[in-house]
Amino acid sequence: MAYWNHIYEHFNPVALDLNFISLHWYGIMYILALLTALGFAKWIIRRDNLDISELLLDNYFIWIEIGIILGARIWYILFYDPHLDYYLSAPWQIFNPFREGEFVGIRGMSYHGAVVGAIITSLLFSIRHPNKIYKLIDLVALSVPVGFVFGRIGNFLNQELVGRVTDVPWGIYVNGTLRHPSQLYEAFLEGVLIAIILYIYRKKKPFEGVLIAFYGILYGTMRFIAEFWRAPDVQLGFIYGDWLTMGQIQSLVMIFFSFLLYYLLYYLKIILKY
Repeated sequence: MAYWNHIYEHFNPVALDLNFISLHWYGIMYILALLTALGFAKWIIRRDNLDISELLLDNYFIWIEIGIILGARIWYILFYDPHLDYYLSAPWQIFNPFREGEFVGIRGMSYHGAVVGAIITSLLFSIRHPNKIYKLIDLVALSVPVGFVFGRIGNFLNQELVGRVTDVPWGIYVNGTLRHPSQLYEAFLEGVLIAIILYIYRKKKPFEGVLIAFYGILYGTMRFIAEFWRAPDVQLGFIYGDWLTMGQIQSLVMIFFSFLLYYLLYYLKIILKY
């Protein structure tokens, strides 16, 4: 497995360099994640004969994507970036992809923030489409983990969010240190496994909208587990002892609120017949 162990030494995270701008594999994976999630949602609509038009779904995904980008970036600045004071004094720099005239892209996104952004935009979208929102959020729950696989593969190819130090034979050398390929663990746990569970369960769901609550519970659980192989953020380290990370704390909060969402939806759909 020598080649695999040293794969970063043979792989360039930049897919295409045009001198004035570089196209990274991470960006390609992000686009694939979005297109795959949208395509899978449309496939579910046809397969399950759902009363949702593809035009409505396209519009909803645009809203969601805006919420994801805003939420992921702002959340990262608030909870992970060590230069919070700088961004508070110059908020226009949060989405500035240039540094000293050089295009470097926007670095630093939080998945938990993306979830918050998606929730806010979904609530706003529901004002215009109150009768469709429950079916739409179920579609999100089904399709997001499918696209998420590409997102984590993108992290792996971009050589970021690396794993903890290890001696397992399938480890990856990162700057001379053997580490878990934790991004691939997350691609399986938070992507493939959740996608399979929700896909199987979708026909047995007790009411519309419940899949998004189950997704939150499943993702929070899988992310909490995966964090045991993922190195903590360098600027934060462990939050408690030598094991609890910021990602685990936020995952526990996500699980808690997902349970609250389940009971709220249960109250609305079962008791109030809303």
